[in-house]
Amino acid sequence: MQNNQGISVNDAIKKLEYYCSYQDRCYKEVTAKLKSLGMFQTAIDHILDHLVANNFLNEERYAKSFARGKHRFKHWGKRRIEQELKFRDISSYNIKTALKEIEADYLPNFYALAERKWQNTTETSLEKKKRKWVDFLMRKGYESNLIFDLLKDLQ
Repeated sequence: MQNNQGISVNDAIKKLEYYCSYQDRCYKEVTAKLKSLGMFQTAIDHILDHLVANNFLNEERYAKSFARGKHRFKHWGKRRIEQELKFRDISSYNIKTALKEIEADYLPNFYALAERKWQNTTETSLEKKKRKWVDFLMRKGYESNLIFDLLKDLQ
């Protein structure tokens, strides 16, 4: 069975096994890749079943590694990670499981990032400095109560 680009299902399976093996992927990414290869929906379903059965595709593992990586390297907060996972159609159960992965490092990383940003913000006006600092941490996805509690402590 071949699609309109001449790629057989077996060739697509091999491509997607490699695609999923060097980095965790979600269903949305894999489906988009298969559609870009010109695969029909029945072939896509068959390939997804194969990838799940052989543990190449695992949403829980993807969500956990995504949360760990984005928190550790990009210093994202829970809200931003949750939003990005929802955008990728990850279930709420897997999102909660993924957010538990970062619990131990969450507050120390937040305080370190907030302190570093406060020190590096060169603004003459204290009000402008506070605004920039708060906006930065909000964009990173940290909770407003954490941000404003720390802002009170800094004053």
